[in-house]
Amino acid sequence: MPAKGLSAELSASAPVFAALGDVTRLRLVARLSGGQPHSITQLSAGSALTRQAITKHLHVLSEAGLVRGHRQGREQMWELNLREIQEARRRLDLIAQQWDGALARLKLMVEEDG
Repeated sequence: MPAKGLSAELSASAPVFAALGDVTRLRLVARLSGGQPHSITQLSAGSALTRQAITKHLHVLSEAGLVRGHRQGREQMWELNLREIQEARRRLDLIAQQWDGALARLKLMVEEDG
């Protein structure tokens, strides 16, 4: 992928990585990664955070496209958006490939000079 295309793609994914940059939100993603939807009550169980604080973090994750909520009876149930998680991983793989290429070129330069 051309550098300009990758740059635009990574810029578009910045909200995803920003949302994952918070330890509380990362823990919520980990709790939701089991594949089953969870209520806010379930997600706040065992946490020092209030349900209101958990809800705010879930809304940040939702705005980034990482989770989605839906009503089930009287409760709001939350689940991972696996497509966006997979897309984030793909973008990280692209970055890793670029780094691997840059390190290989550096190694070659160093070995040629030595």
